[in-house]
Amino acid sequence: MAFTAYQTFLAVVMVVTGSLNTLATKWADRSHSPGRDGVDREFNHPYVQALGMFLGELSCLLGFKILYVYYTRKDYTEDQLPPSISGNRNFRRSVFALPALCDLLATSTMYVGLNLTYASSFQMLRGSLIIFTAIMSVVFLKRKLKPYEYLGIAFVISGLTIVGVSDMLSSGTSTKNTDHIIIGDVLIILAQIVTAAQMVLEEKFVNSQRVSPLQVVGWEGFFGFTTMAVLLVPMYFIKVGNGVFNNPEGQIEDAIDAWYQIKNNWQVACGFSGTIISIAFFNFAGVSVTKQISATTRTVLDSIRTIVIKIAGVALGWEKVDGIQLGGFALLLIGMFLYNDVLIRPAYLKLRGQRNRTNYEESDKNNEENREYTEPIMQ
Repeated sequence: MAFTAYQTFLAVVMVVTGSLNTLATKWADRSHSPGRDGVDREFNHPYVQALGMFLGELSCLLGFKILYVYYTRKDYTEDQLPPSISGNRNFRRSVFALPALCDLLATSTMYVGLNLTYASSFQMLRGSLIIFTAIMSVVFLKRKLKPYEYLGIAFVISGLTIVGVSDMLSSGTSTKNTDHIIIGDVLIILAQIVTAAQMVLEEKFVNSQRVSPLQVVGWEGFFGFTTMAVLLVPMYFIKVGNGVFNNPEGQIEDAIDAWYQIKNNWQVACGFSGTIISIAFFNFAGVSVTKQISATTRTVLDSIRTIVIKIAGVALGWEKVDGIQLGGFALLLIGMFLYNDVLIRPAYLKLRGQRNRTNYEESDKNNEENREYTEPIMQ
């Protein structure tokens, strides 16, 4: 079935803004700027970046309110409201709190990992989400996996292994520390466990509420933003050294230093702003694609986003073309498509059906010819 103009728009927005989000975050990470102590260093503030991400999500609530007021003043009925704001408005806001906390933990952990590894690896390793989502779906939602889903998981595991090996091998030819790359990759994979928990929670408690996409993103942003804003205070006083983080006094996070770096370098400011703006549109588009088209379409679009990020990383000189990594990505892609029953299995079933139909027709034709040959001539 062909996409409508609105669905095509959502798909394009998801791919473009999703790619920009990762690239903008990595751009900020790679940029140098003087901090509050006057020392010029890379922008290494994953928790402030997570705060910015939640601010972007929170802005969706403002967008919802503006659109809702606009359409209701024009006397639109509930059925006439656009898909972005239509839906249940009498729901418990608290159901978004737990998924938002999972999102907070996963996102901040992934941003730490992104700071340590490559942008394309970051995106590819997020494919491990399939493994943990499957496990939690079986354990908590009592689902039974189909054989092709197990096969998909096997491909994903193989692909992840190859991508990880590729990162370790390529570390010898890059300026990145091998230990940091490994830590970054592991953190990204661990974050997917939390993201899988978030998805299970959303499926169990949130999806049944039938809330509009803008409100889903907005309320998760609200709970995530307020929680992270509070956590930044104790993080400023907890000192862990500069093994992974690079704050003036070795804190877990130094929001004041982050502000100075954003203020002192337009590249950091643009990268940070790009993260905030792009995440709002990306999450809205992602939720809308799932609601308007299907979750499998969202998987395909996410795969396209990974390709875009890899191409952009190479074009910008951040990464090099790596045949081993591309091989791992190919296995990841096959695994994701198999698990979500996209393209590969449907194409196989269609081809097999056509062959069976052809064989049946040929058999029918042969039987007919045999009947004509053996049928006695009536005198």
